[in-house]
Amino acid sequence: MWPDKHQAARPWHTPGVPDDQLPSRSVFQIPGMDCPTEEQLIRMALAPVPVAQQLEFDLGTRQLTVVHQGPPTSILAALEPLGMGARLASSMPMDRAEALAGEHLSSAPVSQRRALWLVLAINAAMFAIEIVAGFVAQSTGLVADAVDMLADASIYAIALIAAGDAARQRRSARASGWLQLALAGLVLVEVLRSAAAGSEPADTVMILVGMLALVANLSCVAILARHRGGGAHMRASWIFTTNDALANIGVIVAGVLVAMTGSPIPDLVIGAGIAVLVASGAWRILRTL
Repeated sequence: MWPDKHQAARPWHTPGVPDDQLPSRSVFQIPGMDCPTEEQLIRMALAPVPVAQQLEFDLGTRQLTVVHQGPPTSILAALEPLGMGARLASSMPMDRAEALAGEHLSSAPVSQRRALWLVLAINAAMFAIEIVAGFVAQSTGLVADAVDMLADASIYAIALIAAGDAARQRRSARASGWLQLALAGLVLVEVLRSAAAGSEPADTVMILVGMLALVANLSCVAILARHRGGGAHMRASWIFTTNDALANIGVIVAGVLVAMTGSPIPDLVIGAGIAVLVASGAWRILRTL
């Protein structure tokens, strides 16, 4: 999910190069790659591999296509420790015309980088709004959704700020993983405390702030949708943000149910559910670093 480059980080040069030394295109099937978090971890794992010249991700089919020099064994060796079940599906040498075309691949436009900075700012702002509203309204659902917003913001921040430095990326991702895991744990503790002591979540605040968060996420979807065809990292970010909108809808539904039943249980359930999802994402980051 790198914002500054979708394609090649290391250009290759083909004029005068014998055909048997031209780059190859290999496709890897990676069953455990199902979200942009795994994509980022794979990019970090392959950053130190000098033969890997171009990466293209397809989260839908869980495939990674790599343009590289030499045999694909070094790439597979870097992928296997991640524990995502990577295997080589196919490998074919590129012809000279394809390789020449690859030399002219450019970095992602500045507009894509600006779009991701804007999405980061929206997520950070909504975290601040939801965390305050959640505690004021005694809503574990809003608090959990705030943590989810923070998790998103941290992923975007790592991709934007630490891009190009593999060691820095790993340190940042590890710190983000521990932070997300700790916050998710605190939310679950708050859910248990509220269940034991009793809570009276303010359904109106839940619904209104949940709707605001939904609008914010849909705005992010609209921003990223303009660049969805511009690179795998942009498509991944679009999918990521679209999925997050479902959590906002969950908070709104929970608020409606609280208003209808007078019970805090819907709020506790959605809060616990979102916290578990955040913890699961954080654990995936930590166990593969």
